[in-house]
Amino acid sequence: MKSAEKVVAYFYDEEIGNYCYGGGNPMRPHRARMCYSLVDSYGLTKKMAVQRPRPREFEELTDFHADDYINFLRGVTPNTVDENMMQLRRFNMGIAGEADCPVFDGLYEYCQTYAGGSVDGAAQLATGNAEIAFNWSGGMHHAKKAEASGFCYVNDIVMAILELLKTYARVLYVDIDIHHGDGVEEAFYLTDRVMTVSFHKYGEFFPGTGALDDIGYGKGKYYTVNVPLKDGMDDDSYKLLYEPIMQKVMDLYQPGAIVMCCGADSLSGDRLGCFNLSLEGHSNCLEFLARFNVPMLILGGGGYTLRNVARCWCYETGRMMNIDLPDVLPEKALDEYNMYLDTQRLRIAVSNMKNANERPELEQIKIAVLAYLSQLPPVPSAQMAYVPPPAGREKATDGLPEEDPDVRGGGQAHDEARRVRDGDESDGEEGSGRAGFGEHTNPTAAADAALAGGRVFMRFTPDGKPEPRPVDGQAAAGGDAMVVDGVGAARPAGAAAPAGAGPGPAAAPVPVAAAAPAPEAPPPVVDGGAAAAAGAAPDLMTVRPTPELAQAAAGLPAGLQPVSEPQP
Repeated sequence: MKSAEKVVAYFYDEEIGNYCYGGGNPMRPHRARMCYSLVDSYGLTKKMAVQRPRPREFEELTDFHADDYINFLRGVTPNTVDENMMQLRRFNMGIAGEADCPVFDGLYEYCQTYAGGSVDGAAQLATGNAEIAFNWSGGMHHAKKAEASGFCYVNDIVMAILELLKTYARVLYVDIDIHHGDGVEEAFYLTDRVMTVSFHKYGEFFPGTGALDDIGYGKGKYYTVNVPLKDGMDDDSYKLLYEPIMQKVMDLYQPGAIVMCCGADSLSGDRLGCFNLSLEGHSNCLEFLARFNVPMLILGGGGYTLRNVARCWCYETGRMMNIDLPDVLPEKALDEYNMYLDTQRLRIAVSNMKNANERPELEQIKIAVLAYLSQLPPVPSAQMAYVPPPAGREKATDGLPEEDPDVRGGGQAHDEARRVRDGDESDGEEGSGRAGFGEHTNPTAAADAALAGGRVFMRFTPDGKPEPRPVDGQAAAGGDAMVVDGVGAARPAGAAAPAGAGPGPAAAPVPVAAAAPAPEAPPPVVDGGAAAAAGAAPDLMTVRPTPELAQAAAGLPAGLQPVSEPQP
């Protein structure tokens, strides 16, 4: 087959595979790295724009999620779980090895990364810079507004749909994961601008939602479609339901964009699944919708037999590019991972498990779903309203273009446009907070840089001249007289502390005087003991405190008005 002319964007961060849920948890982010390795081995990366997603910031994550929930994700670590047990229970999280959603190292960064891929993909679809976008590390369809669930913390699907709604009046969400897409359905249960369709195992199975008669409410009535299934679902049975239902949905709803959760746990032989689909049967769901030529965002989801997850998503990447991949795996893939040594082939064999879905039952489900869809009103439109600016990367060339995402740094193009990440900076780099003395020509900038961790208070003689007054820490040079709060933020001595600022480390009360005009040039930095011995007394200088000076600073000279400092 010839390669399609469609523009394809593929979002992948090589560090996604470094995160681990721990404690034998079946969810392994490493599968996205295996999938990329397989895709690259087949040479597909040369036919699409491979990009590293921009991690979502706190303000962007809270476009859907509750502030206190995201703030908790941002702050909790495995070392602090014991002191946060109440919050863990509140947000449906726990300890590694004991909970589906454990706290692990790098949890917040992991959520930022996979959410970034989905939102960036949605932004490129909305601007027309891509027609198909992949983010196999996404698809966390169980996460709620203020609760983790089913290995999912941040619902990147909802965030991506919200991005698409800035451009499209209607968005269709289709879920072929074996588990019901409850988090996405709940988010859009009351609206007609998003239709959710889920094909899933129902009955004594997580999450226990998604009944046939669960069809939405209010303005969103009939815009929620649930297709409950039983064990052993095979290709033919799935196709019997899927194609007529989705044809009816596309005819009546006419979406502007499609978002798919392609969990591979509906494949035969999955560790947690109980369906019997082949790669061809699973991929047929994507290929059927691709025929309508509507922009598609394709996301991951479940999938717990790693070798088959990578095979499935690689195969579907090729099929969506109209490429039929050879069944024999490339030598490069076999050399990199030994998980494919079972057959050394791309396609998998289905089992002989019994299909509990009887043909009459499937016909009844199909008739019921089509009956619900027939009650849909005419295609809904969206009222004119303010449209927020795009939150994702609109073009593949925006932000961080990649030459090879498997090379740390992504090549020269990445080096030239690199984002400074907290904790990654070297000494003196902008944003590091570690710049030393003498690196700034601006006195105020020098003071701000040097004050991170030290405290300086200024006092004045009766004739109005400032005198240095070092206090318990590193002294700083230049700028207006500054006071450093306990959290390390500098402010003018005469200014009030910011609201909510807490006290710093325990220290003896120190008198503080009103601020004086800034000097014209930064003062010299001298040794306090040497200056005192020489009798030097410049108008303004910064003194590195010695124990003798610190002891002498405890007294309050005449003519000064004391200002009390808050105590911890």
